Amino acid sequence: MLAYFSTVPTWAVLLLVAFAAAGVCCMILWTLLRTGLAWRLATDIPNDRSLHYAPTPRVGGWGMVPVIVGATLLLAPDLWCAALGTAFLAAISQVDDRRGLPARVRFLAHLVAVAVLVVLFPAEAPWWILAILSVLMIWLVNLYNFMDGADGLAGGMAFFGFAGYAAGALLSAHPVMELAVAAAIVAGTAVGFLLFNFHPARIFLGDAGSVSLGYLAGAFGYWGWRGGAWPLWFPILVFAPFIADASVTLARRLLRGEKFWQAHREHYYQRMVRSGMGHARTALTWYAVMLTGIMLAVFLLGRPATFQGCAVAVWVVVLCLAGVVVDTRWRRLQSTLSDN
Repeated sequence: MLAYFSTVPTWAVLLLVAFAAAGVCCMILWTLLRTGLAWRLATDIPNDRSLHYAPTPRVGGWGMVPVIVGATLLLAPDLWCAALGTAFLAAISQVDDRRGLPARVRFLAHLVAVAVLVVLFPAEAPWWILAILSVLMIWLVNLYNFMDGADGLAGGMAFFGFAGYAAGALLSAHPVMELAVAAAIVAGTAVGFLLFNFHPARIFLGDAGSVSLGYLAGAFGYWGWRGGAWPLWFPILVFAPFIADASVTLARRLLRGEKFWQAHREHYYQRMVRSGMGHARTALTWYAVMLTGIMLAVFLLGRPATFQGCAVAVWVVVLCLAGVVVDTRWRRLQSTLSDN
């Protein structure tokens, strides 16, 4: 299919694909809202752990997943396994959105989708490295779901993250064109979703969307490493803000003996919203941080390994300092409220 665009600059092809994906996704979501079907598919009812106050349809995945799966199978068929894995997880997650599923059932589905990809398309690495990567990919599936709790946040992270994947796959010393196209498709659908999700959100992503995006973040990161487009640190650096927030929050809850899968409001982004920044400013702040990390990741491709390691370490320190700032601001707010 891409052969028809052989005379068009590659960057123009990616932009065309992204715009088309955004348009189709936007049209699907607009139709769901206009017809009222969005409310019947899945609705998020606010509770004491929510950051919103009105019932809102959770149908973002209904606009994004069909476009991602269909366009990937058509334009990037090498990634058929990732596309079908996305469809599988979206179907399981939609059942969870409507009726609820036990955590063990959801985890088994995540394990199957990741294992099938790694088994059918193994990288040239020892089995224990592939096992560790599989665990990290399963964690990505879940953390994206954990981080879907503020207007514009998860959708914006999807746009920047997968746009970063597209740039990395295209600009690498070993380009992987189909991966760049597939990533551009996902980034485009994220734009179509954001038109309805940026504050004040008219729709939410829902598990069908967040779980699918988490899986694709891991699957595409693995595919790029397997194909030589980037080293292992690249996808981690691209999604570093998401990974850091969810991982630190999980660690804290485990140390307190709490059930990490239960809904809560302890993530850094939730504290930022609740401390007065609001949804829009919080999302824009995260966009700036993630864009900076992505630009650094793309810049580091092809640089000496020692330089890469030092730069990644510096960025980790920057993210840790940002977390300290958020924690300090939150403690001051809590102290002020308790004094009053």
